[in-house]
Amino acid sequence: MAPRFRFEEFTVSPAERIVRRGGVEVPLIPRYFDLLVLLLEERHRAVTRDEILEAVWSDVVVSDGALSQAIRTLRRALGDAAREPVFIRTVSRHGYRFVHPGVIVENDALPPAPVGAPAPVAAAIAAAGDPFEPVMEQLLAGDSEGRLEAAEALHALGTDEALRRIERREGAAAANGIAEARAWMREARWAFPGAGEVPLFGRPGWAKAVLFLVGFRLRRGARLAGRRLGSAVFGGAVAGGIAGVLGGCVLRLGTSPGAAPELALMLGGAGVLIGGLGAMGVGAGLAFAEAIARSLRGPALVLCGALGGGLTGAVLHLLARSLLTQLFGQDVPRLAGGPEGLALGAAAGLGYALATPRPFGGGMATPRGARRFAVALATGVCCALAGVLVIRAGGNLIGTSLNLLADAYRGSQVGLTPMARLLGEAEAGPLTRGLSAGLEGLFFGAGLAYGLTRRPR
Repeated sequence: MAPRFRFEEFTVSPAERIVRRGGVEVPLIPRYFDLLVLLLEERHRAVTRDEILEAVWSDVVVSDGALSQAIRTLRRALGDAAREPVFIRTVSRHGYRFVHPGVIVENDALPPAPVGAPAPVAAAIAAAGDPFEPVMEQLLAGDSEGRLEAAEALHALGTDEALRRIERREGAAAANGIAEARAWMREARWAFPGAGEVPLFGRPGWAKAVLFLVGFRLRRGARLAGRRLGSAVFGGAVAGGIAGVLGGCVLRLGTSPGAAPELALMLGGAGVLIGGLGAMGVGAGLAFAEAIARSLRGPALVLCGALGGGLTGAVLHLLARSLLTQLFGQDVPRLAGGPEGLALGAAAGLGYALATPRPFGGGMATPRGARRFAVALATGVCCALAGVLVIRAGGNLIGTSLNLLADAYRGSQVGLTPMARLLGEAEAGPLTRGLSAGLEGLFFGAGLAYGLTRRPR
């Protein structure tokens, strides 16, 4: 049978995905509902934080603060208290347990037993007087967790009214406190499905509010973002190494026997270095975007990926030209650089955003199994298309840059002419250059995304 849980005046129906208090539905976002059901199903024991994150946030990585926020929201929805819990108890350094002894499990297909219909939480609070003022004071003057909790409570009481009261305080309160109050309201709205919009842009002190919100999210996600960046660099380096070795093998296949047999290994080493550095720049941009963005996650991924790739490409371009000039006295100005990195970074952000949609809330995507391969493939395909477009626009990626070096330095064996001959071209023409750039983008994007989506232990 499909279970339904009853305790006191609450009814939790996993089949309908509804929590009712008497006859009134209690709004919860999907992940918070899943957390409540998990605690009810495992009420005979304490559930560890790792188990909760694995079960409820299996497809994303979130900070410990997100779990604390979820528990706080559940307690508020149930009218519970952390210090004297009736329903959810914190087990120190372990996790959480549903401790109410009167849980009844019944068949969800049967009509629920009649219960009283007490007033919703917000209405009950409102009946005791003005509920906004004490919570507003905590929002403006409390510590970080207290201010976030206050912002969540204000959403439950009414987002629009809370924002109006914040606006009225602007004349008397410091601008910093007001800007931060809006930022907390913006952050807390993701934990409450009935919350209204909290605009920041165009309001007095909006820049301060945005910076404060970005800083808060970065502090929460910095550790996870750093570990994901390391995985992205490793994925890009491995993909670059594979592409380099395969490219060396193709050159050996299409050239004379005089080509050095260790060419594939040398190109593989160069691919590891360049792929890792490229993935560091683009991956840093994507990790930064996932740490700070909620409602504009897709555009943020594209923008930050482009900025990370463009900056990395520009730096590598300058270093390569300086090295060639200093060592060999010859400059090769058309090597891959900032514009190419910008295009690949934007394409990686677009592919990654399309393949890992996050419709509500935050977190960093960690798809599993075949889904992870699909994300890597989608990102790789977007980067491959970007690589071909870069070539058609007159730019160069690594393969075509090596071809420029082969033309500039006699005796070089790293040009694309052998590959062109295999494709039926006398020299590196549109087909060879486009195919080289497309494969290069495919390997880079796939390796970057596969590494980025690794779930940290």
